[in-house]
Amino acid sequence: MNRREFLSASAIVAGSLCAPGILRAETAIKLGVLTPLTGAGAFDGPRMVKAMQAVVEEVNKAGGVIGRSIELVVEDDQTNPEAAVRAAQKLVGVDRVPVIMGTWASAVTSAVAPVCWESKTCLMTVSGADSITQLPHQGYIFRTQPNTALQATKHAEYIASTGAKKVFYVAVQTPFAATMREQIASVLTAKGSSLVGGLIYESNKTSYRSEIDNAIAAKPDFIYLNSYSPDLTVLLKDLYRAGYSGGRITQSYAYTSKVAEGIQADVTDGLITVQPSSDIGSEAYSLVQKRLNNPAADSYEAQATDWISLALLAIQKSGKAVGTDIRDAVRLISQGSGTKVYSAAEGLKLLQQGKDVNYDGASGNCDFNEKGDIMDCRFRYSAAKGGKIELIKIV
Repeated sequence: MNRREFLSASAIVAGSLCAPGILRAETAIKLGVLTPLTGAGAFDGPRMVKAMQAVVEEVNKAGGVIGRSIELVVEDDQTNPEAAVRAAQKLVGVDRVPVIMGTWASAVTSAVAPVCWESKTCLMTVSGADSITQLPHQGYIFRTQPNTALQATKHAEYIASTGAKKVFYVAVQTPFAATMREQIASVLTAKGSSLVGGLIYESNKTSYRSEIDNAIAAKPDFIYLNSYSPDLTVLLKDLYRAGYSGGRITQSYAYTSKVAEGIQADVTDGLITVQPSSDIGSEAYSLVQKRLNNPAADSYEAQATDWISLALLAIQKSGKAVGTDIRDAVRLISQGSGTKVYSAAEGLKLLQQGKDVNYDGASGNCDFNEKGDIMDCRFRYSAAKGGKIELIKIV
């Protein structure tokens, strides 16, 4: 589905949900979605929007929130900070949304964050750079993706568990590249392994052979590839041509099924991919599988489900579709002593009865620290084999 088709579908969904006989269109609460429908994040953005739309449809059919229907206003951030800022300004200035959900790339989230906190608009994101929640955001940022420190710790622990002793770090220039390297080095040392070197490369090059030769010269038995999809394809091919036979690990957002289809299997066989895992087996995750008719719903779809659910429950709890009130209510409905609920529709019924709720999400317990970071989550490790991506374990 291309961007035009997707936005057209979004408009149809929004319109149909506000039709007479369900809820009146003029009462609709507009909530913002800013996510990559094009660019490096285009594989994940449309799926996240679909997950949010599914929750909105379910809630609107059940009577909406504070007596009003919900409408998603979807904008493409193009995986580009400048485009994202323009779209965010439109969402807060023209559409006057109280919350923006869906930013993916850390550079994009870092760019739009000031637009959000200055307009008292909540921002819910999947971006992982530690620097994001260290910004003076006044509590308006909620991140369901584990931060860089948590991700790097889990990744390094896995690498060490394979018996690897010498690791080399290769990363595209991003806001989280340096901090991730430092954390990986620290954890590897504690586990009896070591980081023997690292480099930061420029994106969108047609060859990375000089960078690969630099990495191989350190004689690592494992290479960490902190890349995006277009660059990862080139890096993997250059590693193969160079005859490197050691371990390789990358983030799942870089090695997608689409990327796998475009590279011969012997180039990628043995590549380890890692991503924050949905809370597989939980009641909330089961509801996502049913809602999306997708037994393999991933962490991005789960987190998107949680963003919209948290926003809707916070609006109901506070009684207002206002950014500051949503900010102040999120923790009241997600980590209190109320009744456990696993969907927005379920939680809304109880809140409408004057009861307290504690939302447990499809991505895990939605418990946030004072900076807005999720406190913990599970991780999913898979391996490339024969052009497919096969699960190793979830821990």
